[in-house]
Amino acid sequence: MPLTYATEGCLRVGQQAPDFTATAVVDQEFKTVKLSDYRGKYVVLFFYPLDFTFVCPTEITAFSDRYEDFKKLNTEILGVSVDSEFSHLAWIQTDRKQGGVGDLNYPLVSDIKKEISAAYNVLDPEAGVALRGLFIMDKEGVIQHATINNLSFGRNVDETLRTLQAIQYVQSHPDEVCPAGWQPGEKTMNPDPQKSKVYFASI
Repeated sequence: MPLTYATEGCLRVGQQAPDFTATAVVDQEFKTVKLSDYRGKYVVLFFYPLDFTFVCPTEITAFSDRYEDFKKLNTEILGVSVDSEFSHLAWIQTDRKQGGVGDLNYPLVSDIKKEISAAYNVLDPEAGVALRGLFIMDKEGVIQHATINNLSFGRNVDETLRTLQAIQYVQSHPDEVCPAGWQPGEKTMNPDPQKSKVYFASI
C-alpha cells in the first residue's frame, strides 16, 4: 500500500497496513526487516518515543517477557522508534537495572527518517517522536486493531494479548462475536436479534 494513505489521514482498521523496509536490531545484530515478509503471521507493531527513556523500557521488556505467549498464537512482535539502530543496540546492551532493556526476543526497528511513524499516523511533529501507537495485523496484513496512547502512560500487554485472541477467534468463527472483556473459553454470541438472546439470557 502506498504511504500516501497516512499523509491523507486515512489509515484505519480494515485497511492494508503500510509496508516498510527498515534496519532492525535482532539478537544484537543489524538486519533488514520488511513488514510484508511476515505475511501468514499475525503482527503486533508498536511504536514508542525514544530509547533510554522511562516508560518505554517497561513496555519493551514486558512484551519481550511475554513473547512466547504471542509466538504460540502465530504472532510476531515489532517495536519501532525514531532512534538509530546504533542507539537500539546500545540500549539492548545496557542492563535492565541500569535503565536498559537487555536482550530482547523480537526486533527493534529503526525509523530514523520517521517515515514509518508518519505512515501509521503516530508521528508527533512538534516533539519529533512517535506516540505510543499499537497495531495488530492479521495474516493478510490487514489492520484489525489500532490504539494510540499519549506519551505519558504505557500499554497493557495482557490486553494486547486478549485482543489478539479475540481477533483470531472471530476470524475462525465468522458467525460469532466476542462481548466486552471476552477471554478464551468464555461465551460468545451470535450477531442476530433473536440468537443473541441466548447469550444475554445466560448472563
